Amino acid sequence: MFRRKANNANQDPENDPQQQEAKINELKAAIGPLSGPSLKYCSDACFRRYLVARNWSVEKAKKMLQETLEWRSSYKPEEIRWPQVAHEGETGKIYRANFRDRQGRSVLILRPGMQNTKSFENQIRHLVYLLENAVLNLPEGQEQMSFLIDFTGWSITNNVPIKTAHETASILQNHYPERLAVAFLYNPPRIFEAFWKVVKYFLDPRTFQKVKFVYPKKNKESVEVMRLHFDDQNLPADFGGQGDLQYDHAEFSKMMIQDDVKTASFWGLDAAKLNGVEVAPTES
Repeated sequence: MFRRKANNANQDPENDPQQQEAKINELKAAIGPLSGPSLKYCSDACFRRYLVARNWSVEKAKKMLQETLEWRSSYKPEEIRWPQVAHEGETGKIYRANFRDRQGRSVLILRPGMQNTKSFENQIRHLVYLLENAVLNLPEGQEQMSFLIDFTGWSITNNVPIKTAHETASILQNHYPERLAVAFLYNPPRIFEAFWKVVKYFLDPRTFQKVKFVYPKKNKESVEVMRLHFDDQNLPADFGGQGDLQYDHAEFSKMMIQDDVKTASFWGLDAAKLNGVEVAPTES
C-alpha cells in the first residue's frame, strides 16, 4: 500500500494535471510578488512553459524564469518597434508568414541566404522583435510557433556568424522556452553540415529534437513530415507547396506598424510614442 502511494507521488507531472497545477502554484510562490511587465509576462501558461523546459523542477524553472525576467527588464523586448529594426528586414531574411500551420501556430520564415547587414546587435534585436510579434499573433490557447528555414542562396560567405547563431539559440532556449514547436530546415546544402556540427552543440536536447531536415529530392519521408504540419495550399512554393508567398517589405512594414499598436496596448504602454518612435493608430 505504501509503495503504491510513493509511486503515485512520483508520477510524471507531464501526465497529471493536478500535479501540474501544484507545480505552477509552487513556482508562483517561489518567484514571489511581481509588478509591471513582469506581472503581465508571468501568466499560468508562462509558468508552465518554464516548468516543462526544466522537466518540472521548480528550483530549475525558478532560476530560468528569474534570468528571463532580468533579461526582459534590461533588454525591454516589448518596447522594440518596427521602425527601429525595419532596415534589417528589407530582404525578407526573417518575417512572419501570412498563414498558420495546421495547429494554428504562428509561422516564421527564415532565409539565411538573404542576410543584408553585419551588426550583431541589430540582427538579434530584429529577431527578438519578430519572436515577440509571433507570440502576439498566436491564437488563444496556442503557445508555440513554427519555423520554416529556406537555404536558397545560402553559402559560407553569407552565413550567419557563429556568434549570432549562438546568441540566437541562447535567447530562443533560455528566454522563449517551449515557444518553438518545430523548425524545418529545407534543402540545406551539403556545406551546411560543417556549420551545423558547430551549431548543434548550442542546442539543448529538447530544442535539438524539434529541428527537422527536409531534402525534397533525397528523402521523400522528410517532405511528408513537413506536410503533416502545413496545408499544401499555404506552404510556399519555395518549400515545395502550392502557396504564392512573396515578401513585400512595404506591405509587411504596414502590418508591423499596426501590430506595434497592439503590442503597446497589450503591455499597457503609450501607443502613440515610445522610445522616440511615432506609431500611428490603426484605422477603425
